[in-house]
Parts: sequence; structure tokens; C-alpha cells
Amino acid sequence: MLEKGQIYEALVEDYTAEGNGVAHIQGCAVFLPNAIAGEQCLVRIERMGKTWAAGKMTQILERSSHRVNRDCPVAKLCGGCDFRHMDYQEELRLKAERVRQTLNRIGGESLETVPILGAPRRNGYRNKAQYPVTMEKGKAVAGFFRSGTHEVIVTPRCVLLPKEMDQVKELVLEYMNREGVCAYDEAAQTGLVRHIYVRRGAVSGEILVCLVVNGRKIPRSGELIRRLKTVKGFTTLVLGVNTKAGNSVLGEEFITLVGPGYIEDTLCGLNFRLSPKSFYQVNHHQAQRLYDLAIHQAEIGKKDTVLDLYCGVGTISLVMAKSAGRVIGVEVVEQAVLDAKENARRNGLDNAEFLCADAGKATLELERKGIRPDVVVVDPPRKGLQADAIEAICRIGPKRLVYISCDPATLARDLAIFKQRGFAVKQVTAADLFPACAHVETIVLLEITG
Repeated sequence: MLEKGQIYEALVEDYTAEGNGVAHIQGCAVFLPNAIAGEQCLVRIERMGKTWAAGKMTQILERSSHRVNRDCPVAKLCGGCDFRHMDYQEELRLKAERVRQTLNRIGGESLETVPILGAPRRNGYRNKAQYPVTMEKGKAVAGFFRSGTHEVIVTPRCVLLPKEMDQVKELVLEYMNREGVCAYDEAAQTGLVRHIYVRRGAVSGEILVCLVVNGRKIPRSGELIRRLKTVKGFTTLVLGVNTKAGNSVLGEEFITLVGPGYIEDTLCGLNFRLSPKSFYQVNHHQAQRLYDLAIHQAEIGKKDTVLDLYCGVGTISLVMAKSAGRVIGVEVVEQAVLDAKENARRNGLDNAEFLCADAGKATLELERKGIRPDVVVVDPPRKGLQADAIEAICRIGPKRLVYISCDPATLARDLAIFKQRGFAVKQVTAADLFPACAHVETIVLLEITG
């Protein structure tokens, strides 16, 4: 029986879905942050559950050849990165293995290997940042949350981001401290600035700044605009009004203070308009590879009708519209649908249309109208597909279904249901859109059997 506070010797055998190491001590699974598979170490037990324990490595007795020195001073504190202690080879291996094991265990597959699209670089790839702001010793500071908490870890420079984004953050803090603007206090629900949201076009270089505030105005906004205009690429400043309690970042109302209220960027040869709430993959290079693979797998031809569920601002829809006869995109967020329609117009793609509706209801409505897509593409949120959406897809029976997922567990759950309804998994590929972070994308091609 393990005892809290005691130190044991253990071998790190594998990883959890979150990237923590897993060791077994006296038959109990012990989870270890900052561990690498194959390392022999001394472990202090810090928490005990009924069937598991959480521990901390106190000494590495046999060091993995994949262990590297962290290139970020706050990497162990900040919840942004999970794998700065290991090389990229091991990170890719564990992500591909996570997808393989999850699809086999939950989805009933028997995959021997899963290929993974590795990224050309681990740093500077993110095109969006949401910095929480807090007060520290009477000054406004910002960074990222400690993992599992709302404690802000001050981060002067995040290596995942282009330097211009951190520059924006520092200028906003300078403005706040000079003008006496307080950060929002979550417990007291007082103060003004909640988050500094920055989005940058990877190709255009345009920068959108959205200041998320507990109100509808800020003092001396012209002073903030003057500072932001010194940043290369700064295009627009928007106030995101969020006066509700809770931990949601963006509210529902946006007030443009300068510029058009959106930026533009190019993806897969198409131009997209991006407002604060627009969904857009944070890794531009890897998103292009992911979408190219989706098109290749779907084998879209000029006679095909494609249904793109959870289409966001229409990125996948419009990329596929270049090859398809007709594309119908469905998205429940009204602003995203408006952006998608504008993106279709600006790219001259008149064979793409967009509906603001629930995915399952929209699919059934199309069936009632006699529209049966040849190809269905889904890119749902982390919780996966809703039951009615799966049922609707099965009813219309597309020849090919391309499922893009950001969570292997919910993907595996949904694949098991599709298999019961006559689909077969034909291809599985992992894609690393989040280097140094535990998330992994997966793209799966399914076809109707028989």
C-alpha cells in the first residue's frame, strides 16, 4: 500500500492523454508530470486516489536520451506547454501512439501504427493568444494560467507566439498602469480589463487586438491606440464586452474603436476575413496540410456535393469548393456564418452556400429537400458529434465521410457508432497542430461498406 509523502523507485512506462508520465508502483498507477517514458526515477507520492496516485519526480536515476533543457523560464509553471522537457521526436511518437491506442481501445480498431504530420517548427507558430490580466502589487500584469487554476503566471515572452503579439500585450499593460486602469477581479467581479486577445494573420501580418472588458468603454482610448500603432501590422482595436460572471473569455458584443474590426489572411490560396469570434486554426502551416489531406482523402470531383458541418468561417468549405460542384456549410454561430458568406464572396466562389443552424437539424432538413451529399466533412468541437448529428449523417448515407477531430477519445467513441451503422474506417492520420502542447488533431476517412 502506497503512503503519501513516501519516496519510491519507479520506471516511467507510458503517458496519459494529457502527456503526464505513467508508472506503476505496487500495482498502483502513478501519474508524473515532466516525465519521459523509459526513465528510472525516484518518486514522492503527493496525492492518493482509490486506484491511482499523483507523484513528483525527486531524482532521475536513468535519464532519457529524449530529455532536453527547457527553453522557457516559466514552462514548469505555465499551463500553456506540456512537452518543453522532451525533444520533438518523442513528442510526435507519444501523440501518434495516443491516437492509435485510443482508437483501438475505445473505437474497436486494430491499428498497428498511425502516421503523424509533424510541424516544421515548435516555436512562433500560434496566430492567436488570449492573455488573462490580473493585479499584482498594484500593477496590471498578464501571462497565462497555471495548469488547472486561474492563477496568472506572468509571461514576459511566450516562445509559441510571434514577438509582435507579446509586444501588444506589454503595450496594453503599459497603458493600463499609466492610466490607472485596473484588471478584472474574478472573485469580487470588479475592475475593467479581463483579457488581452491578439490575433495575427500568418500571411498578411495584420494584427487584431480585442480588449475584453467588464464594461462598454475604456478611459483615454486614443492613448492606447497611439501605442498600438507602433506595432508592425496593427490593424484594428475592438472592445469585447463581457460583464458576466464566469470564466468565458469573449462576450457577445463587440465595439470597434479603430480599423475595420477584423483582419484578413490567406489559407490554401484563399482570402479569409477573421473577426474576434471566428474559428481559425492557430497553426497556419499545419492547417494547410490538414485541409489538403482532407481534400485528397475525400476524392472530391466537380459533380460532387459536399456538406461541411461545423464549418466556422468556411475555411474547409471554400477550400473544397475549388474542387466540388456544390458545397453547403453549416455552423451554429451567426457571426461565423456571416464571415463565411463574405469569405465566399471575396474569393468569387458562388458554388458555396452557408446555413446558420444546428448540424443535425440542418442535415435532416437537406434530406427532406432531396439533397444527399456525396461527401460529408465534420470538424466538431472537443466534445465530438451530437447523437442527432450522427443519426442524420447515417440517414443521408454519404459515399465518403471525413472526420477531423481535436480529441481522440470522442473521435473513437463516434467512430464506433459509425461502424455499427455501416461505415468502415479506411485511413487514419494524426497531425500536430500544437507543438509542445498535449493536443493532437486526427483526420479519418470513412466509407459506406457493402
